[in-house]
Amino acid sequence: MSVSVFEHPFLSGLLGDEEVAAFFSAEADLKAMLAFEGALAAAEAEAGLIPEAAVSAVAEAVASFQPDWAKLRDGTTRDGVVVPELVRQLRAAVGEPHARHVHFGATSQDVIDTSLAIRMGRALDILERRIDEVIDALDALNARDGKIEVMAHTRMQAALPVAASRKILSWRQPLVRHVDGLSEVFWDADLLSLGGAVGTQDLLGERKDAIRRKVAQDLKVRDPILARHSERDGVVVLADWLSLVTGSLGKMGQDMVLAAQSEVGEIKIKSGGGSSAMPHKVNPVGAEILVTLARFNATLVSGMHQSLVHENERSGSAWTLEWMLLPQMVVAAGAALRTAVDLVGNIAFVSK
Repeated sequence: MSVSVFEHPFLSGLLGDEEVAAFFSAEADLKAMLAFEGALAAAEAEAGLIPEAAVSAVAEAVASFQPDWAKLRDGTTRDGVVVPELVRQLRAAVGEPHARHVHFGATSQDVIDTSLAIRMGRALDILERRIDEVIDALDALNARDGKIEVMAHTRMQAALPVAASRKILSWRQPLVRHVDGLSEVFWDADLLSLGGAVGTQDLLGERKDAIRRKVAQDLKVRDPILARHSERDGVVVLADWLSLVTGSLGKMGQDMVLAAQSEVGEIKIKSGGGSSAMPHKVNPVGAEILVTLARFNATLVSGMHQSLVHENERSGSAWTLEWMLLPQMVVAAGAALRTAVDLVGNIAFVSK
């Protein structure tokens, strides 16, 4: 076993997703944080809050920035967040006389939350595309096998014969609803954070609205007007959606596992897992993994609801909990969708 199955040398082949996980690497996080600092400086210069010359100085420093990762780690250990040390290093890279204009009017949470929003929007684009691929694969399966008669089961007991399309549609329709609900998830998750120390944007002065809009436009995120430093319902809506997606795929996987049992034989999996002791077996590995990832996200989503409880204007403990849980949920959803696309394309209903 390992701390993270998603990055393990061989378990990641079963449970990981390199394409989605890439958005949660330290390098991707740093790139998005630096983009925030560059966009903030540009918007503040346009509003006359800092000198125009500061923009090019910050932009050049951002473009060539090489972090001292060891000091970033030490700074995070000391401060609880990476931003104070990152800003110190970036200011040193910018140099005088413009170092003091870096990060002006922002706070650590603005940088970290906006970085997450930038990366999450791109990850959700991938998940949406993959859901569409699963739906298309189910449509193709239904067109080919939908009229084959299978046994419906209620409470694990044989009930009445139905067309396979009955089962296929029960897998398909929740995914359609999840895609339909994604716009609301985007609306609550793809947000700029720019509130300053306690969310009141005091240092940005009378041009705060213009600055905020400009930063949001440049970073391609939504401007919520008021930073949601301690209002975490949007992030939890995202976690709920991720759990719904993996849960729906898990239901499909569980049905496939049951239908593929040797004694039932209503579904044939064209390629499956082998056994070290029983070479005749074709284990329904992909379907089982859908069940596993569904249960994994169902477990983690309760932790995300715990992260709703912020003390006053910012909580270190509740906020840190998000960092531990949410990336795993996103990667689990990515892995489940990747597995589902392959699985649906490799099953066939069997005529009796």
